[in-house]
Order: sequence, then structure tokens, then C-alpha cells
Amino acid sequence: MGHREDLLEGAKRCLLEKGYARTTARDIVAASGANLASIGYHYGSKDALMRQAIIASSEEWGASVAQVPAAGGGAEAGDADPLERFAAVWDAVLQRIATEREFIAAQVEVLGLLPRDAALREAIGEVLPEGGEGLVAVFEGVPDTEVDPEAARIVGSFYQALLTGLMVQSLLTPDAMPSGRDLATALRRVTAGEVLDAK
Repeated sequence: MGHREDLLEGAKRCLLEKGYARTTARDIVAASGANLASIGYHYGSKDALMRQAIIASSEEWGASVAQVPAAGGGAEAGDADPLERFAAVWDAVLQRIATEREFIAAQVEVLGLLPRDAALREAIGEVLPEGGEGLVAVFEGVPDTEVDPEAARIVGSFYQALLTGLMVQSLLTPDAMPSGRDLATALRRVTAGEVLDAK
């Protein structure tokens, strides 16, 4: 790898070990083996490099989530009951959330910085639609190329809202996380108007 790639890998490591805001340029240099001047040369600033690190880390995490089973019970994705598939995919995602706490903590930290960091907000805003499209593809068990843009916008936002909320909840109450089955049951009851029904 060249210095540019080394710096990005070092920044991603620092993101997990120290967090977004606490990482210094010297931390990145120590983690990457590059020199301080190379940050400015390749990325313009430490902040620009850290923005790229959070986006790259998120994309890598999203790509790994895309490898989760597309359907429950071994059925083909298109043949599976939608709620069964929904539950099975969430179970796999929740397992990742539970075992990758440093990544989740970094994601939640960045959410808190968005209101006061316009450049960070803009950088994440640019890739957010692609993330929603990827989530729709995962939950529907289809390639990204088959996801309708309107479905990606509406349903993708729904999945992103659930994912973000579950990430935050995992840091606050890790022992009280819902299962994929719980989420599917909640969705069924809400859409059937049975929220107050104990059945």
C-alpha cells in the first residue's frame, strides 16, 4: 500500500481505538507508519481524512452485513415469508452490533457531531442514500441494481432509522436488546393495529 492507503487504514484503526473526535494527526501517523506531512498532501487535513475513515468503515461494515442470510429457514429469498426474512436478517445484524461495539460506538459518536460539523454532515449525507439502497437489497434478498429508487428512499430510510436506533440502544441497554423475532412481531402488530392486543 502507498501512504494514502496506509493513512486511511491507520485512521480507521484510530477510529475504533480512540474514537472520531479524540484521534489526533499524530495518532494516525503512529498507526499508519506514514509521516505528518503526508496527511495534508493526500487528504488536505486530519479532519478530511477522518471523514473518509468513517465513510470507508461504514461502507465496509455495510458490505459485510450484505453477506448475511437473505432468508430464514434456508428458503430462497423470493420464497421466504417477508416477516420471517425480516426477523432472520435482523438477527444477523443484531449479532454484528453486539460483537462490534467499538465500531458501533464510533458511529454513534459521529451522529452526535453532525449538528455542529457541516463538512461531516455533508460527507455522510452524500452516501446515505446508497446505504439505504444497500439495506433494502439485504432485507429483500436482491442485488442493489434491482432496488427501485423510490423504495430505496422510503424503505431504506425506515431500515436506517431502525438500525440507528438499535445501535444507540445497544450502547445504552445491551442486555435488553430485541431479537429479530421481536422486531418482526412489533412490525406485524403495528401494521395490523394490534399494538394493545396481548396476543
